[in-house]
Amino acid sequence: MSFSISVKKILNPRLLSLSAAIMATSLNVQAMDHKAFEKAMDALPKKGASEKLEALQDLRYRWIMESYPENATYRGYPGVEKNWTDQSVKGIERRKGQTRKLLAASRQLNEDKLSDAEKLDYQLLYQDLLLQVRGYQFPDHLLPVNHMSGIQRSVPAVLNAMPKRTAADYENILARLDKLPGLIEQNKILMEKGLAQGLTPPQITLRDLPGQIRALIPADPTQSPLLKSFYDMPAAISASNQNRLRARAENIYKKTLIPNWQSFAEYVERDYIPSANTETAFTKNEDGIRWYAYKVREETTTDLSPEEIHRIGLEEVRRIRGEMDAIIKKTGFDGDFKAFTDFLRNDPQFYYDDKEELLKNYRDIAKRIDGELPALFGTLPRLPYGVKPIPSYSEKSQTTAYYQPGSSEAGRAGVFFANTYNLKSRPTWEMEALTVHEAMPGHHLQIALAQEQNEIHPLRRNKFYTGFVEGWGLYSESLGYDLGLYKDPYNEFGALTYDMWRAVRLVVDTGMHQLGWSRDEAIQYFMDNSAKPEHDVVVEIDRYLVWPGQALAYKVGQLKIKEVRARAEEALGNNFDIRQFHDALLGAGALPLNVLESRMNSWIESQGGEISQSVPPAPESAGQAALN
Repeated sequence: MSFSISVKKILNPRLLSLSAAIMATSLNVQAMDHKAFEKAMDALPKKGASEKLEALQDLRYRWIMESYPENATYRGYPGVEKNWTDQSVKGIERRKGQTRKLLAASRQLNEDKLSDAEKLDYQLLYQDLLLQVRGYQFPDHLLPVNHMSGIQRSVPAVLNAMPKRTAADYENILARLDKLPGLIEQNKILMEKGLAQGLTPPQITLRDLPGQIRALIPADPTQSPLLKSFYDMPAAISASNQNRLRARAENIYKKTLIPNWQSFAEYVERDYIPSANTETAFTKNEDGIRWYAYKVREETTTDLSPEEIHRIGLEEVRRIRGEMDAIIKKTGFDGDFKAFTDFLRNDPQFYYDDKEELLKNYRDIAKRIDGELPALFGTLPRLPYGVKPIPSYSEKSQTTAYYQPGSSEAGRAGVFFANTYNLKSRPTWEMEALTVHEAMPGHHLQIALAQEQNEIHPLRRNKFYTGFVEGWGLYSESLGYDLGLYKDPYNEFGALTYDMWRAVRLVVDTGMHQLGWSRDEAIQYFMDNSAKPEHDVVVEIDRYLVWPGQALAYKVGQLKIKEVRARAEEALGNNFDIRQFHDALLGAGALPLNVLESRMNSWIESQGGEISQSVPPAPESAGQAALN
């Protein structure tokens, strides 16, 4: 499944002129401590804008990989396979200081001396650093764990993504297992500090957290997701080595992992949940109004306020509801909207009784889509993907599906994870829209293409802007009509349900966090305007409570992409080519929405189109960017 890599396979030829400090990356590299960082900073070029920019990008990329080793595992970056991110208070403060120094160094660069392509690189580097530093005014680090994210979910996922080809690979896994007690303790300390300040996830969302933790440590080690790989080792590893490695893993599991994870679960159950915040609005936290506004800006990469987004959501809900009513009429159904959605939620014809049948249908849909893609895209990714069930330890409180990026460097395919828990909440009419969003031409196509843009620095190739990435996923759902999907009125209604789902998010996320809505009011509004099963609705609402602002990016991004496409179609007329448009849209990797719009306006003009004077101007230069 995996293969060994070198730094040269990660960095494209343009980047192989790295300074000696950065090229020092080796299989023995440790997390970037103060001394290593200062040495790398001192090695930055003193002259030449292009040289300074390239060196800053190299250092920033190295810093991310070595400061966040889990990220390095997913990207196939070597040298930190034995480590976890240092989540101690000291480690967090060290990273904040280093980021501030990188920002200060970026401000010393003369943007006027850069080429147009380099200016884009610089703008993205500077804005990312600036936004990150401005986020340091808020204590996000005191919210390390919730039911949607945290070490109880990230640890098994990272272990599963690690290379498993040689005995040395398994030694790396053992090293990480050995360090888990320290990681657990660091997270517990952060949670205690947050609790002392009255800062926790809403209490009602934490109900499944102890169970998620205990699911990692069943009495039988063969059933633990932490040790899964030790019972399926490749034949290339000798039997004696397999036995030795497995025995060490089981010893660590029984002596340290079970007691430490169990202690953590008991702390969460006994101390954390009973004292957790009973308020659900994020804005009820200290300085919560500014904090929520920051998160909205961070996730959407726009200047839209929560109130503006709420109004957009209400308008979209009205529009989509009209289209849904038309579909109901077309089916000849005898009943109102509520009766129809109840029919879709409850009629047995829309549900599978077997998990494997559900997964098979997802795979069949994916195969049907593949043959239609060349009509919409000039460039398709080389990296394959697969369809797998969401792991059992997290499926109960996980959303309907998600995508995990692959990595050609790490030899790992992308994965479309589908939830097979509670099959009576997994209707067939949602499957086509979901596959388009998570796999092709949605997340897999966009993210894999970005990773294969070898002329782009890896810092950008691996960047994730929620507004662009999730906006693209939702926009891709609208391409289902061109891909031969949604021919059945129920599947078409399913596509509208998914569009409505994202529109409802604009209303309920801002409603709960900015406008005083209760959790129950948000659930009811969702149920009244969607055919999503109640289990999914509750999971979604609780997701918005612990990830405030994140879900806004889907619809905001989709609307921006649709707006840019409409502008291109109008400006280019008969010369508009959908394949060229999509290639241009995806050709620079993920971008903030304001930068994407400016770039696509330039593309329209390069194709002979004229841009209306009413179109917003290009964003400010990086050195003048105002990210409040």
